[in-house]
Parts: sequence; structure tokens; C-alpha cells
Amino acid sequence: MTSSMIDTLNGIIGAGTPVVSVAPVELFALDRPVPLEVRVSAPAAGTNLPVVVFSHGNGWNLDGYSPLTAFWVSHGFVVIQPTHLDSRRNGFGFDHPVFPTIWTERIADLTRILDQLDTIEFAVPGLAGRIDRSRVAATGHSWGGQTAQSLLGARIFDEAGQVVGQDMSDSRVTAGILFAATGLGGENLHPFAQANFPFMRPSFQELTTPTLVVAGDHDQSKMSSRGPDWFTDAYTHSPGATDLLTFYGAEHALGGIVGYEVAETTDENPERVAAIQRMSTAYLRTALRIDETSWPAAQAAFSDNADPIGRVDTK
Repeated sequence: MTSSMIDTLNGIIGAGTPVVSVAPVELFALDRPVPLEVRVSAPAAGTNLPVVVFSHGNGWNLDGYSPLTAFWVSHGFVVIQPTHLDSRRNGFGFDHPVFPTIWTERIADLTRILDQLDTIEFAVPGLAGRIDRSRVAATGHSWGGQTAQSLLGARIFDEAGQVVGQDMSDSRVTAGILFAATGLGGENLHPFAQANFPFMRPSFQELTTPTLVVAGDHDQSKMSSRGPDWFTDAYTHSPGATDLLTFYGAEHALGGIVGYEVAETTDENPERVAAIQRMSTAYLRTALRIDETSWPAAQAAFSDNADPIGRVDTK
């Protein structure tokens, strides 16, 4: 039974604790069309707290993804969530002059967060001096996965698909999780994506940071003629993404990590979200050197489930 698996995973990652969340916190962002606002959430107690930066999917904002981010915070992580320029709150549609550069501004947003951790610490009462800046993970969903993977080392091919662009990785980031992140470009991309989304031409060979890829085996993109395996390309083609967590029957929202009742959640499944919450927490605990046994134990619990809801692959 899956409930038994969840109980086992709870034993591995421990019980949740009270949290504090502050938003919006405005960060310095020179020449950005609108101010950069973030949500900062932290455990109410504890020291040497690791940092997780989370990049939202297209159109979202700092208030989304609470099923995932709030869970991480309650299990000991400081989570920072920006509102990127593509947020529906800003109104910059595909035809807006700023749109072609939004993908690079998204990456810059994550870098700005890491540059301004002092500001972030002092924005949350009682947080100052409690962050461990040597333990930082970059995470994201959908377009946010592409944003995060750039900090993990992935680069972008030119239009001809021959030359990789600049290195936008960040040495402060030592682990990552990519949720439903788009895969390789090329002829499988639909014309609209080829014309408007240069970030959908990734090169994963340079992604060397330890990374977990999470995908659904029913996730059919409207941007590519590839099947659901498109969302596993980071695992297939990068040296750093050594772990793949695939959920059976999951579509792009992976059961509801964006929010259980939002329009994007076409596959609402609280049980699946519960597993993702706990598996991702276990991965972060091991990848950020908090507990080396968490991820191996979670993998075993997930794989031993009598009624499998997915599978774990490791290379």
C-alpha cells in the first residue's frame, strides 16, 4: 500500500516543524522592467539551514507551488521563490517587447537571489545568521526547470544546434531538482517553440552538478512532438543528473505540485504529491550533505512499494 510507503518515508525524513514565511521581499535588480519580488520561507527554529531556490513555471508567481515548497521549509530548508517576469501578474505576453529576453532574466533572478542573501536573511525576523550558504540547491518546474538547470551547468545551443552558448552555472549551487523540465530541441520542437523559445535548445553535457530529474510518464508537451520521455532528457544526456524519478500516470503538474485545485493540475493526485514531497526532501537531505542515508533509504522504500506509483532509476 502507498500509505505504508508514505509512513516509511516519514520515518526517513522526520516530522515537520513550524515555519515563518514573508512576502513580498524586494531585491535589487538593475534595469529589470519591474521590481524583483521573492517569498522567503524558513523554519521557525534551527541553525545551519540549507537554502533551496525555486523557479516557478510559466505564468506563475511567488505564491505558487506551496504543496512542495511549504513541505521543504517544514523539513528544515530555507526556500526562496521569485516572481519571474513571465508571471501573469506582470502581463508581459508572448507579443510583448520584453518577452524574448525573459528566459535570461529568469536565470538572472536566481543569481540575484544568491547575491543578496544578506537582504533575504534580514527580511525574515529571526533568520539572520541561521543560513548555511555552503548548502544551496536550485530547483524548478517546467520553464522553471530550464531556469534552474542553467545554474546547474546546462547551456543553450545556437540556432544551428552546433555551438553552445555561455556558461551561466553558479558554483554556489551544489545540487538541483528538475520537475518536468523540457528536453532537447531540434526538429521535434513545434515551429512556435523553435521561433520563440531559444532556451528549448539545451545542451546537457555541461550539467555536472548532482541533480534529480522528476517526470511523469503521461506528460505530453504541446511544444514538442516527442513523447513523455522528452522530460527525462536531462537524466539521459547529462553527467550530473544521476537520478530519475518517474511517476506512472502523471501529467505536467505531477499530481498537483503547483497547487491541488489550479487549472494546470489536470492529473490531481494528492497521494502522488505526498510521495514527491517526501522523495524530493530525502534527495535534498543527501545531496546537500545533511544525511547521506536519506536518499538511499527513500529509494528503497519507493521501490519496495507493493502497489508501485512510479520508479527510480540511477546511473
